Amino acid sequence: MRTVPVTCAVIFHQGKVLAAQRSEAMDLPGKWEFPGGKVEEGEMPEDCLIREIQEELSIGIRIFGSLKISEYAYSSEKSIRLIPFAATWETGEIQLLEHRQIIWLDQEELFCVDWAAADVPIVHELQQKWVKLVEEIKPKR
Repeated sequence: MRTVPVTCAVIFHQGKVLAAQRSEAMDLPGKWEFPGGKVEEGEMPEDCLIREIQEELSIGIRIFGSLKISEYAYSSEKSIRLIPFAATWETGEIQLLEHRQIIWLDQEELFCVDWAAADVPIVHELQQKWVKLVEEIKPKR
Protein backbone atom coordinates (compact mmCIF):
# COMPACT_ATOMS: atom_id res chain seq x y z
CA MET A 1 0.00 0.00 0.00
CA ARG A 2 1.20 3.48 -0.87
CA THR A 3 0.97 6.08 1.92
CA VAL A 4 0.76 9.71 0.81
CA PRO A 5 1.85 12.42 3.28
CA VAL A 6 -0.72 15.24 3.32
CA THR A 7 -0.80 18.36 5.51
CA CYS A 8 -3.90 20.15 6.74
CA ALA A 9 -4.54 23.43 8.54
CA VAL A 10 -6.85 23.92 11.48
CA ILE A 11 -7.16 27.67 10.88
CA PHE A 12 -8.43 29.73 13.81
CA HIS A 13 -9.95 33.18 13.31
CA GLN A 14 -12.07 35.16 15.78
CA GLY A 15 -12.69 32.13 17.99
CA LYS A 16 -13.76 29.77 15.21
CA VAL A 17 -12.06 27.28 12.87
CA LEU A 18 -12.33 27.01 9.12
CA ALA A 19 -13.86 23.97 7.44
CA ALA A 20 -13.78 23.64 3.64
CA GLN A 21 -16.20 21.61 1.53
CA ARG A 22 -14.63 19.54 -1.23
CA SER A 23 -15.82 20.47 -4.74
CA GLU A 24 -17.19 18.16 -7.43
CA ALA A 25 -13.74 18.17 -9.12
CA MET A 26 -12.10 16.62 -6.03
CA ASP A 27 -12.17 13.11 -4.58
CA LEU A 28 -14.88 12.80 -1.89
CA PRO A 29 -17.02 15.66 -3.28
CA GLY A 30 -19.25 17.30 -0.69
CA LYS A 31 -17.22 16.08 2.29
CA TRP A 32 -15.76 18.66 4.66
CA GLU A 33 -12.07 18.90 5.52
CA PHE A 34 -9.35 21.02 6.98
CA PRO A 35 -7.65 22.43 3.85
CA GLY A 36 -4.13 21.47 2.85
CA GLY A 37 -2.39 19.19 0.39
CA LYS A 38 0.26 16.68 -0.57
CA VAL A 39 3.82 17.10 0.67
CA GLU A 40 6.20 17.27 -2.29
CA GLU A 41 9.50 15.36 -2.38
CA GLY A 42 12.04 17.02 -0.08
CA GLU A 43 9.49 19.54 1.27
CA MET A 44 9.01 20.16 4.99
CA PRO A 45 5.38 19.64 6.08
CA GLU A 46 5.13 23.21 7.46
CA ASP A 47 6.37 24.69 4.17
CA CYS A 48 3.94 22.48 2.27
CA LEU A 49 1.02 23.70 4.34
CA ILE A 50 1.85 27.39 3.90
CA ARG A 51 2.17 26.83 0.12
CA GLU A 52 -1.04 24.78 -0.14
CA ILE A 53 -3.16 27.27 1.81
CA GLN A 54 -1.86 30.08 -0.41
CA GLU A 55 -2.71 28.00 -3.52
CA GLU A 56 -6.17 26.86 -2.31
CA LEU A 57 -7.44 29.87 -0.35
CA SER A 58 -5.12 32.72 -1.38
CA ILE A 59 -4.26 33.59 2.23
CA GLY A 60 -1.18 33.61 4.42
CA ILE A 61 -1.23 31.65 7.67
CA ARG A 62 0.96 31.43 10.77
CA ILE A 63 1.46 27.94 12.20
CA PHE A 64 1.50 27.89 16.01
CA GLY A 65 1.07 24.22 16.92
CA SER A 66 0.43 20.69 15.75
CA LEU A 67 -2.08 17.93 16.36
CA LYS A 68 -1.77 14.14 16.16
CA ILE A 69 -1.15 12.62 12.75
CA SER A 70 -4.14 10.71 11.34
CA GLU A 71 -3.53 7.68 9.12
CA TYR A 72 -6.43 6.55 6.97
CA ALA A 73 -6.71 3.95 4.18
CA TYR A 74 -9.20 5.07 1.54
CA SER A 75 -8.57 1.88 -0.46
CA SER A 76 -6.36 -1.20 -0.42
CA GLU A 77 -3.91 0.67 -2.69
CA LYS A 78 -3.75 4.09 -1.06
CA SER A 79 -3.70 5.55 2.41
CA ILE A 80 -2.99 9.06 3.58
CA ARG A 81 -0.88 10.25 6.48
CA LEU A 82 -2.69 13.47 7.44
CA ILE A 83 -0.36 15.88 9.25
CA PRO A 84 -2.43 18.59 11.00
CA PHE A 85 -1.18 21.97 12.15
CA ALA A 86 -2.97 24.65 14.16
CA ALA A 87 -2.68 28.03 12.45
CA THR A 88 -4.08 31.53 12.34
CA TRP A 89 -5.19 33.54 9.31
CA GLU A 90 -2.63 36.33 8.95
CA THR A 91 -2.88 37.97 5.51
CA GLY A 92 -4.99 38.15 2.38
CA GLU A 93 -8.65 37.67 1.54
CA ILE A 94 -10.05 34.16 1.20
CA GLN A 95 -10.74 33.08 -2.37
CA LEU A 96 -12.12 29.61 -3.06
CA LEU A 97 -9.74 28.29 -5.72
CA GLU A 98 -10.51 24.57 -5.21
CA HIS A 99 -13.30 24.14 -2.63
CA ARG A 100 -17.07 24.55 -3.06
CA GLN A 101 -17.50 26.62 0.12
CA ILE A 102 -16.11 27.31 3.57
CA ILE A 103 -17.72 27.82 6.94
CA TRP A 104 -16.40 28.96 10.30
CA LEU A 105 -17.30 26.62 13.17
CA ASP A 106 -17.13 27.19 16.89
CA GLN A 107 -16.42 24.36 19.32
CA GLU A 108 -20.10 23.34 19.65
CA GLU A 109 -20.57 23.20 15.86
CA LEU A 110 -17.59 20.95 15.00
CA PHE A 111 -19.72 17.86 14.38
CA CYS A 112 -22.43 19.66 12.37
CA VAL A 113 -20.77 18.88 9.02
CA ASP A 114 -20.00 15.63 7.20
CA TRP A 115 -16.21 15.36 7.64
CA ALA A 116 -13.94 13.29 5.38
CA ALA A 117 -12.99 10.13 7.29
CA ALA A 118 -9.30 11.05 7.67
CA ASP A 119 -10.25 14.38 9.30
CA VAL A 120 -12.57 12.85 11.94
CA PRO A 121 -9.81 11.95 14.47
CA ILE A 122 -8.47 15.51 14.12
CA VAL A 123 -11.94 16.94 14.84
CA HIS A 124 -12.15 14.80 18.00
CA GLU A 125 -8.71 15.97 19.18
CA LEU A 126 -9.61 19.58 18.34
CA GLN A 127 -12.78 19.24 20.43
CA GLN A 128 -10.68 18.08 23.41
CA LYS A 129 -7.90 20.67 23.03
CA TRP A 130 -10.01 23.65 21.91
CA VAL A 131 -9.50 25.83 25.00
CA LYS A 132 -5.75 25.13 25.13
CA LEU A 133 -5.32 25.98 21.43
CA VAL A 134 -7.34 29.20 21.70
CA GLU A 135 -5.15 30.21 24.66
CA GLU A 136 -1.99 29.62 22.59
CA ILE A 137 -3.19 32.13 19.96
CA LYS A 138 -3.54 34.99 22.44
CA PRO A 139 -0.53 37.33 22.54
CA LYS A 140 1.71 36.74 25.54
CA ARG A 141 2.12 39.70 27.89
